[in-house]
Amino acid sequence: MTSPADLDLPEGVEATPLALLLLGRQSDPDSERGVECPGDLPAASDPSLVARARAAKDALGERVFVLGHHYQRDEVIQFADVTGDSFKLAQQAAARPDAEFIVFCGVHFMAESADILTGPEQAVVLPDLAAGCSMADMATFDQVEQCWDALTDAGVADGVIPVSYMNSSAAIKGFTGRHGGTICTSSNAKRAMEWAFDKGEKVLFIPDQHLGRNTAVLELGLSLDDCVLYNPHKPNGGLTAEQYRAAKVILWKGHCSVHGRFNEATVTEVRARIPGVNVLVHPECKHEVVLAADLVGSTDFIIRTLDAAEPGSAWAIGTELNLVKRLAKQHPDKQIVFLDKTVCFCSTMNRIDLPHLVWALEQLVAGTVPNRITVEPETARHARQALDQMLSLP
Repeated sequence: MTSPADLDLPEGVEATPLALLLLGRQSDPDSERGVECPGDLPAASDPSLVARARAAKDALGERVFVLGHHYQRDEVIQFADVTGDSFKLAQQAAARPDAEFIVFCGVHFMAESADILTGPEQAVVLPDLAAGCSMADMATFDQVEQCWDALTDAGVADGVIPVSYMNSSAAIKGFTGRHGGTICTSSNAKRAMEWAFDKGEKVLFIPDQHLGRNTAVLELGLSLDDCVLYNPHKPNGGLTAEQYRAAKVILWKGHCSVHGRFNEATVTEVRARIPGVNVLVHPECKHEVVLAADLVGSTDFIIRTLDAAEPGSAWAIGTELNLVKRLAKQHPDKQIVFLDKTVCFCSTMNRIDLPHLVWALEQLVAGTVPNRITVEPETARHARQALDQMLSLP
């Protein structure tokens, strides 16, 4: 391995693992996990992939249960026993105690949640370990611990209740449970925040600043000034003790790389291009986009709204492109378009493709459990507390 002294780094750049990675001077095994698969990964051009996936799934029978997230590509979704958002899929996994293998066609944090909610004798498999989530990666355990230290130093930690979005690592869910908080989804973020304010004076919302801000301001009636933004890359989060004390909501500086790309100009452009269009966006979008839209809601809300929409109506959808394309195909009597003219798939979700699914299923048929996702027991115990608290929300 290259030593820091050999790197000739620019002045002022410390030889941290992140700096070395960004400069192309070092590799990061965690971000590159799953690049290689033991055995042969089928070629994407293999015309027998569909038949091989079907044969492997049939051979496994009820021993396997395949989960497919809404943002997955159609070639994978066709083999899912259940489709849904991250929490629905984790619940569905927990409701199948007889399934020996849970193959999760989603991303890493989702598979972690499934492992937390399923039995120890069940194996949760992620077909490609490199299928992560950029938002979840924006809040590491050490960073959140440092944030809590800053809240403690400001004298406010005792009154802060953490509310962590489902799109977070098991370690962050464990932190949340350990500090008496709850997990939330985009569907129940309002109820989670209301519960937290009943229990404490302030909310620490991790890791999606936009969902936290939109919920606090548009659903709870707080002001933008009631919210402060914690930046984990700045000393003390970039905030003063006075700002911590005055704030009602401490937002984490994180965002979804897909929903964060939409802006007010994309809404203006689509309204000019399609007269009478209804703009429907996910609450992970920026505050300015949500204000400019006609409707805002979770993935499930988006699906239900389009199911009930009048034939001939026009819709511009601000969410992941695989889902928008699928909805357009399912509703040919309506005009359904992606909010932005520039396409944007969830790139990490798209790492789960048909070759990786075939490889994982065939490995299971051969008696090998590939890419098993496991959460350390103590972390899982605290994370389960936070997940159970969400399930008990009024």
